[in-house]
Amino acid sequence: MLWKLLRKYSQPYRAPIYVVFALILAQTIANLSLPSLNADIINQGVTQGDTGYVLKTGGYMLIITLGLVFISIISIYYASKSSMQMARDLRSDVFKQVLSLSPAEMDEFGTPSLITRNTNDIQQVQVLITVGLTMLVSAPITIIGGVIMAMRHNISLSSLIAVAIPLMVLIISIVMKIAIPQFRLVQKRIDRINAVLREQISGVRVIRAFVRDEVERERFSVANSELMSTQLRINRIFAMSMPILFLILNLATVGVVWFGGHLVNDGSMQIGDITAFISYLMQILGSVMMATMMLILIPRAAASAERIQEVLSKQSNITSPRDAKEFSEVGTIEFRDVTFSYPNAEVPVLENISFKINRGETTAIVGGTGSGKTTLVNLMIRFVDPSTGSVFINGVDTRQADLEKLWSRIGFVPQRTFIFGDTVARNVGLGAIDDSDTWQAIRVAQASEFVEKLENQIDTNLAQGGTDLSGGQKQRLSIARAIAKKPDIYIFDDCLSALDAATDVKLREALKSETSNATVLIVAQRISSIRNSDRILVIDEGRIVGNGTHHELLETCETYQQIVDSQAELNV
Repeated sequence: MLWKLLRKYSQPYRAPIYVVFALILAQTIANLSLPSLNADIINQGVTQGDTGYVLKTGGYMLIITLGLVFISIISIYYASKSSMQMARDLRSDVFKQVLSLSPAEMDEFGTPSLITRNTNDIQQVQVLITVGLTMLVSAPITIIGGVIMAMRHNISLSSLIAVAIPLMVLIISIVMKIAIPQFRLVQKRIDRINAVLREQISGVRVIRAFVRDEVERERFSVANSELMSTQLRINRIFAMSMPILFLILNLATVGVVWFGGHLVNDGSMQIGDITAFISYLMQILGSVMMATMMLILIPRAAASAERIQEVLSKQSNITSPRDAKEFSEVGTIEFRDVTFSYPNAEVPVLENISFKINRGETTAIVGGTGSGKTTLVNLMIRFVDPSTGSVFINGVDTRQADLEKLWSRIGFVPQRTFIFGDTVARNVGLGAIDDSDTWQAIRVAQASEFVEKLENQIDTNLAQGGTDLSGGQKQRLSIARAIAKKPDIYIFDDCLSALDAATDVKLREALKSETSNATVLIVAQRISSIRNSDRILVIDEGRIVGNGTHHELLETCETYQQIVDSQAELNV
């Protein structure tokens, strides 16, 4: 999975990657030449007393070293740049994929996990790319080239390398087999700690109101401790392996000095050759150690790549068809024998729903908690698709319409409002309209009263989530956002609950003229706010049990009468 991901996202950056490989190849070859030059200095310069040869060869070594510094800087620059560009592309694709998922599909992953996958998981892959681009060429060439150069100096001593390298590879393989599952667990622990932290930040008022500070601290402490213990377990694994690898390295060095000393003593090997052999041995085993450090990154990056690929490969059920149909009507909503069930649910949320709303009508939907009102709205805007039956918007089945065109025709105000961390103007118009239209939408939504008092009015920056606004102010800005869109259909999903009665009346009066040529659908709890609607649909346990005006339903619908009576008792 990791290789598949790297191969796909490296294609646009093959040129700089090849440059890095070429530079690293030149750097590695130059590094391999230094021990032989040092051996020549000892054998032909120091032992022969030839100062000129020492200075000449030393000058070559100095030039090579300066060249290595320059090559190293360039290669690291391009490796880092390429890795960051690949990570940027990957983040962008994950973000686009998340935006294409339906709310139900997002819930399968969970918000904290999606955030972790698009930040921490991609960061793990980026680090591996940066390190891998520099070591991918260097380590194997150094190992192979070092063995060849060492054998040039003495074949018999090379048997020590033939023993040391397989031992180190065996240790590394065992460590990787143990570490990979632990790295997967680390990412899940990070998901968990993000989930707990997000809940605690979002619910800080509830936590303080119910004096649950100690409980929440303990819950965070448990999640934090689980992450710490998993990371410690991984660190212990590598902490145990590193001394073993260094022991093999040092024993091999001791063996070279021991056996090489005897060879120098009997005259079959020169002192310069043994120093070169030790240098090559250090380079070879050092490259194995570097490869080990890179392999430490691979398991975690592999686990992260799997998690990233899960998101990228998720096929959304809510997509635009290739042969999307154009709308044949304006401002119409029709349900034809619609039944909807959530996965694994025993009973459907909605059953055999049929009705049609014509252009210019104001229709209200009322019903008890859990009756299916919000699911009805989600079907209209195609957040979900019906299990059976069809939903038609502007004369076209929503499954046969282009999603962007469908959503562009609907002005939706959700029950839970959301304010972006941006200016009032961009929150209302989302950057698509001019200031005059923005102000008009604000005035219709009865938001001008507080917007005009802001320091910079519509250019005032709001806190993310609108934490610096009251519930009623956020609702009015959300309504202004829908009005500014000038859609064919307005859907207000129980979004007027935080408004006082006077503001509610003013808003509805202003909406009448603004939406006179549009279709308006209102999901509401208060009968007083929807009694003047052209039509009221009463939903109970997923079925339409009433369809008519306020006065008609008072005479024909028992469920509606109960709702009216219950609210009358509350107002007494």
